[in-house]
Amino acid sequence: MPASEFWLLLAFGLLMVAAFYVPALRGRSRERTRQRERLERERLERERLEREAGQTSTGTSLAERAAPEVEAPDVVAPPEKIAPSAPPAPAPAPPTPPSAPAPAGPAPAAPAPAAPEIETPAPTAGRLVRLRARLSKSQNLFGKGLLALLSRDKLDEETWEEIEETLISADVGVEPTRQIVEGLRERARVLGTASATDLRGLLAEELVKALDPNADRTLKATPQGDLPAVLLVVGVNGSGKTTTCGKIARVLVADGRSVVLGAADTFRAAAAEQLATWAGRVGAEVVRGPEGGDPAAVAFDAVRRGIDTRVDTVLIDTAGRLQNKVGLMDELGKVKRVVEKHGPVAETLLVLDATTGQNGLEQARVFTEVVNVTGVVLTKLDGTAKGGIVIAVQRKLGIAVKLVGLGEGPDDLAPFEPRAFVDALLGD
Repeated sequence: MPASEFWLLLAFGLLMVAAFYVPALRGRSRERTRQRERLERERLERERLEREAGQTSTGTSLAERAAPEVEAPDVVAPPEKIAPSAPPAPAPAPPTPPSAPAPAGPAPAAPAPAAPEIETPAPTAGRLVRLRARLSKSQNLFGKGLLALLSRDKLDEETWEEIEETLISADVGVEPTRQIVEGLRERARVLGTASATDLRGLLAEELVKALDPNADRTLKATPQGDLPAVLLVVGVNGSGKTTTCGKIARVLVADGRSVVLGAADTFRAAAAEQLATWAGRVGAEVVRGPEGGDPAAVAFDAVRRGIDTRVDTVLIDTAGRLQNKVGLMDELGKVKRVVEKHGPVAETLLVLDATTGQNGLEQARVFTEVVNVTGVVLTKLDGTAKGGIVIAVQRKLGIAVKLVGLGEGPDDLAPFEPRAFVDALLGD
């Protein structure tokens, strides 16, 4: 090919390339320009928004901040006209730091818990007379039943047999009933008494005689030298032993004694708390041990505490137990022996439930063999019509009834008085 044709073709080719590429290059340049203009508008818009936000918050004008440098485009189109920006708002004064709070004074002390109110127990003298209405159930049997029989026009053999049956049904016991009826019949025959009033007086005398009015019913609660009097309270489960122990403490406080109680019933979870409640009401101290601990150890510590504080009486509540459980009865004997290391036990009181009737006699017999019971406390006497159990206990066991429970009130435990008791049974 001649050289002229070659150069002609090459020029033609270059023209063709230029025809295609130059417009393309121009298009790309215009696209880049539009992109830069768009970015510039967006930057200006952001600055405007930041200025407005700065005027309402920090007060710092964003227009004063240096704008970032933007690379100049190859071809710069004339920028769009934009409204001149508002002059920057003056920067607000820096906020005044809050003053430090004044140091608070010492927090007020929490109020101390109120001490339990110490009660003043009712006097023990004459309690049985005041509580005679509580014997209404037994009074219906004695006062109405017996007196109705004695008011008959003729006291024949059948009437005397009915009198015997009435006394036996009141839990007086067979032998005491026989003695009472024989004495009443003999005196009525000798004195020629026929009126109901005279026969009532004779019956009252026979009942008082059966109750042994000369028996010693005082509580041995007086200290001997430097040793306090130790009272051991025993009884079966459910007889009201722990409650009675608390009421005995009230009786002693009412009589002017100072008392320490020993919660030696460690087998029943609530016994110690129950005893502490009773003690707190009269300002007495309670010595207690861990639940399930050794009862003898608690009893020993209670007596030692009584010696140290020089109180008049130490009252020990023992665990309730069944009289036919040999192991538990042996444990009770151990408590007594351990306590006697400090000194003799002045009184052992057996708590009996009057509503158990003749079954209480068997309980009393077994307890007497173990700890030498010196007195009986009959509880729930207001809940039974068989008040004759008082006579049966004394006549069969030879143990004086020293206290009787006639209600659930704190001062419803009364020293037993035979004459007042008989008068309450027979009524007016």
